Amino acid sequence: MAKINIKIEGISYQVEEGMTILQAARSCGYEIPSLCEFNNGECNQGSCRVCLVEATGARGLVASCVYPVSDGMEIKINSPKALEARRESVELLLSNHNQNCQQCDKNGRCELLHVAKLTGARDNAFAGVHTEAHIDRLAPGLVRDTSKCILCGRCIERCKNAHGLGILGFENRGFNTFVAPAQDRSFRNSPCIQCGQCVNVCPTGALMEHSEIDKIDEAFKAGKCVIAQAAPAVRAALGEEFGYPVGTPVTGKMIAAMRRLGFNRVYDVNFGADLTIMEEGTELLGRITNGGVLPMITSCSPGWINYAEMNYGDLLPHVSSCKSPHQMQGAVIKSYWAEKNGIDPKDVFVVSVMPCTAKKFEKDREQMEVDGVRDVDAVITTRELARMIKRAGIMFNRLPDEDWDGDIMGDYTGAAVIFGVTGGVMEAALRTVYFKLTGEEKENIEFTEVRGHDAGIREASLDINGTVVNVAIASGMKSAKVLLDDIRAGKSKYHFIEIMGCPGGCINGGGQPYVRQCFMENEPDDIMQTYKERRAKALYSEDERQVIRQSHNNPQIIKLYEDFLGEPNSHKAHELLHTTYAAREGFR
Repeated sequence: MAKINIKIEGISYQVEEGMTILQAARSCGYEIPSLCEFNNGECNQGSCRVCLVEATGARGLVASCVYPVSDGMEIKINSPKALEARRESVELLLSNHNQNCQQCDKNGRCELLHVAKLTGARDNAFAGVHTEAHIDRLAPGLVRDTSKCILCGRCIERCKNAHGLGILGFENRGFNTFVAPAQDRSFRNSPCIQCGQCVNVCPTGALMEHSEIDKIDEAFKAGKCVIAQAAPAVRAALGEEFGYPVGTPVTGKMIAAMRRLGFNRVYDVNFGADLTIMEEGTELLGRITNGGVLPMITSCSPGWINYAEMNYGDLLPHVSSCKSPHQMQGAVIKSYWAEKNGIDPKDVFVVSVMPCTAKKFEKDREQMEVDGVRDVDAVITTRELARMIKRAGIMFNRLPDEDWDGDIMGDYTGAAVIFGVTGGVMEAALRTVYFKLTGEEKENIEFTEVRGHDAGIREASLDINGTVVNVAIASGMKSAKVLLDDIRAGKSKYHFIEIMGCPGGCINGGGQPYVRQCFMENEPDDIMQTYKERRAKALYSEDERQVIRQSHNNPQIIKLYEDFLGEPNSHKAHELLHTTYAAREGFR
């Protein structure tokens, strides 16, 4: 990229041509107050006017997030005119904002309060009538409160960029404008897939996960046997809530914290992931050898399942009938584990700690129960677990590293750990499929062909003992749509497809800690670009450390089949571990 010459506050710099003023200033060591998702480009409307600066060649003040630099441009960030304009922009946002900061779950991570402090915004500088609030608490996964919305449009752009959807948009005009699904419908009654990507980019508390901490409190009060199970992606991100660098695995401290919160047992959902591979891999081989519906598509991501039911109901026979790992494990806890421990399943309360808001919707699906007993009773996000730890006064950084409870379902393999990153389910399945087809373990256990943390489509063609297996991986519905349209058109060449709802997989789930450069002074400037890679590395490194790295070699999985399930895809396994899906009319 060609370089051009500019001046900032009278000092000469060379910057890349095509940069915005905001980007150029940052590259030169200036942080202009802004409400943009700086490196992700989610907010490019310049509507909030928080980043106003003076620039030669411009008429008046310009929004630095959208205004490009030009050769010879002189920029004034710190002029009285620019300082006053930025302060007034923030004061205008605050004038229409519900400032119940003490009750807001975004407290401490609110970007509006951050820029208010930077600009010196005055309280009640502009007083008047507030836009009517629209509050939606009906959906299991998400809550919308427009009294906290600043109309930045970041949520709108993220939905489009990640999924090619337009669930959210601006309703009404002028002072009465607010953000909502079309016709101000609830998320529950819209084609929203409950992924929570909009929550991840919201600068305030206008969009949040629907908290279920109160359900756990009630279970403890009722004297239930409360069991926690945590997904692999949680350990790769939870530490960020306590000051650890992005991508620091905190497995041992997370376990210790959950024990101190009072959970009767603390298990790893990786056991459920190994179980999923046994069921899903067997299902795939059965379809290949018996002329079943191909390609088969993974079913681990509830956001993807929601999308399929609402947009591709005709392709549901392609989707694996397997429940997701935490639902499988919940079903095993409520049956096998409860029986072994002599506890009535109705007295067991299973809490799944997930990186995902769509899991809240999933656990409420009517299919997710056996004989009237729900597989999972509550789902909390990584962020909610962090709130519980902080509420309890637990000093996370001082905790010892402890191990998972080991009875019945304490073992897991490296294959299970990588479920949390896009391509991980595929690689885990291939490790077992290779063994099933050859009768031997692959010498180099890793299938690097399917790895990669970015959204998009990856594909590979593998010759396993004379059987060619064509596979594809996609994350984010915008990418998945390409593969699905090919299946619908009869043009797909694949046998097996992995689809993850969130771009990058569970490591970038809608319930993970917020990644904000403005709150991460010790992180590099490219953290918005590299955080997914760093979280993925934490999972791959744990896989490498495991002695057993193939799901079919997990000794407790083998024993579960010997003692209880019989064999993969047996009648008992289908009763507990498999489910059904149905097209949802009215959303296409």
